[in-house]
Amino acid sequence: MTLAAHRGTALGTSMHVVVTDPDTLGRATIAVEDVVAAIDMACSRFRDDSELSRFQAGDGRHEGIVSRLLAQALATAIRAAELTDGAVDPTVGEAVRNAGYTVDFDALPADGAPLQLTVSPIPGWRRLRLYPASRRVEIDAGVEVDLGATAKALAADLAARAALETMHGGGVLVSLGGDVSVAGDPPEDGWNVQIAEDSRAAITPDGETIAIQSGGVATSSITVRRWRRGGVELHHIIDPVTGLPAAGPWRTVSVVAGTCVDANIAATAAIVRGAAAAAWLDQAGLPARLVDRSGRMTRVGGWPAPKAHTS
Repeated sequence: MTLAAHRGTALGTSMHVVVTDPDTLGRATIAVEDVVAAIDMACSRFRDDSELSRFQAGDGRHEGIVSRLLAQALATAIRAAELTDGAVDPTVGEAVRNAGYTVDFDALPADGAPLQLTVSPIPGWRRLRLYPASRRVEIDAGVEVDLGATAKALAADLAARAALETMHGGGVLVSLGGDVSVAGDPPEDGWNVQIAEDSRAAITPDGETIAIQSGGVATSSITVRRWRRGGVELHHIIDPVTGLPAAGPWRTVSVVAGTCVDANIAATAAIVRGAAAAAWLDQAGLPARLVDRSGRMTRVGGWPAPKAHTS
């Protein structure tokens, strides 16, 4: 089987579209780009004209009816908080800004003046309410929603499905910055996914690779989206208990699950949960690879050991 691939950028990160039928690559890519653009317009906190930014504009309480896509993104974020007991929480917006992540990462200065960081728990996801039937949303005063933890994975899942619909058969893989979703019929040996801390890293013959038939893979890492303020290293994954960048032992966690969203939720929660994460993932039956700050790897849930390479 001959695979065909498109490589580009989206949502401030890398975008890969791979199909099993080269003749379908063009329309699959267009479908993926359309979904990604719609997610960006609905959910981005870096765009003043996004629906989420407009909904949250101004002080005080925010309430009203939102689009179907933003409602789906909010429902996904609330579900993430429920599944992880609040470890992955969408009300981290102010905490992320306070840590210096105020613009798209490519435009974020690598270093800068010191920041005043204090331990302060985030408001908590129960102060965000969504009524699915009417798509009514209520956000309490003083709460800033940030969908960065789940929206990219949701985009990958929605994009893979949309691409498959345009292809009328075959299979497709969509990767958005390390959030991977597949749909349709896989290649005979499965979809080979190379695991890396930086999704923009080149594919290498000796890189650790796994094969999946369906579902998704997600990697959460504190090593790529990092910056310094006053000599202190900071990153984008917030611990809701402290309101500060997570300080646990893991620098990178990769998870396989039934959807990219579920894999992403588990990987991000593992970074936040810290030392207890490996046992939590194993008990959940989720194949995962955890890398600590020294580079030592822990594999749980049936994550395969890397194959030996021969010269």
